[in-house]
Amino acid sequence: MPLSSEAILLESPWHTRQDSRVSVSVQDAPGGPVVSITGELDLTSATHLRALLMKTVEACPRGWGITLDLSRVTFCDCTGLHVLLCTRRLALSNRRPLVINAASPRMDRLLEITGTAPLFTSAR
Repeated sequence: MPLSSEAILLESPWHTRQDSRVSVSVQDAPGGPVVSITGELDLTSATHLRALLMKTVEACPRGWGITLDLSRVTFCDCTGLHVLLCTRRLALSNRRPLVINAASPRMDRLLEITGTAPLFTSAR
């Protein structure tokens, strides 16, 4: 059963959330949802981002993957990275792989220097 955008929208008021620093949207795609994040991942946005990502994991059928598009992330601090790592742990414990398919240069650099980039790649 495909994950519908409507299911996430009904479960989460943050389906498409915009505030002064971050915008998040979830779109249905073959094989699982794509979460696109634009702006800053920091202490200010962490609570809403965490809630949205947890709802996305819960709504995603077991065995399907969740894809993150971080190509428009302009800033990410340790709080934002922590949200991504906790989401990965939850997703994997529910047999739902979490991968980053695109990342901004700043996000790529953060994942590289923290050694976490390999955690968000698909198993080959």
